[in-house]
Amino acid sequence: MQTQLESIAARVDGVMGYTIVDLTNGERVDRLQDEVFPLASTIKLSILYELFKQADEGKVNLDRILALDRRHVVAGTGVLVELGTPSLALRDYATLMIVLSDNTATNVLIDVVGMRNVTARMTGAGLPSLKLRRKMIDLAAARRGDENVGSSSDVAKLLGMIHRGEGLRKESAAALVAILKKPKATALRRGVAASVEVADKSGTLDGVESDAGIVYLPGRPYIFAATTTYLKDNAAGEAAITAASRAAFDYFSRIANSSEYGRSLR
Repeated sequence: MQTQLESIAARVDGVMGYTIVDLTNGERVDRLQDEVFPLASTIKLSILYELFKQADEGKVNLDRILALDRRHVVAGTGVLVELGTPSLALRDYATLMIVLSDNTATNVLIDVVGMRNVTARMTGAGLPSLKLRRKMIDLAAARRGDENVGSSSDVAKLLGMIHRGEGLRKESAAALVAILKKPKATALRRGVAASVEVADKSGTLDGVESDAGIVYLPGRPYIFAATTTYLKDNAAGEAAITAASRAAFDYFSRIANSSEYGRSLR
């Protein structure tokens, strides 16, 4: 798998990093894993975690109904920009943030949990590269260099925390993962058999593609986190992530269906 992944990354007209972790034995394959990349909407994983953590701490109520203030509305992905002033529960804003990558829903939740709190939580959890520095579609902040960033290693560690339910009540961890598992078309999922559950969040900006998630392959679950930047062509970056995802899936599928000596047990 390592050779395949290196070949895929080398062909990208840009920069690609990744971290893939075998959840059975902890072994990992990395490339530029500690380099800080712009994460685009993959940063929403950290917002989702903070929301559920604050709910467990009694600071927010996920069933609280909040009317959309049109001052939060921004363009880009999502549906709230088209819906006037709907009233939604915070957990519904979270679902829109993850499933449709709704930028308006994301900005609502950033105000609810606090931008600094998200970054502080990540730092406190030992994930110092994960930084939420701006709201979605804030071009002025992006031009100042206030990008939402992180390394593939820290994204993978966050996914490991989510997988283990670390820091969350059992019910909260299950509800968080259920949101991430909801159907959506992503580069990571295109490399995985349709019958296998995936809990992930992708992201895209001009010149940037990312995707990270937990692949619940029976007998051999794993974490996949890939980041690309300086892309000449976004489609090529997305295709590289899909190719890397497919290489990882093929590898872990073979391991899952083999004896310890490599004999196929299908």
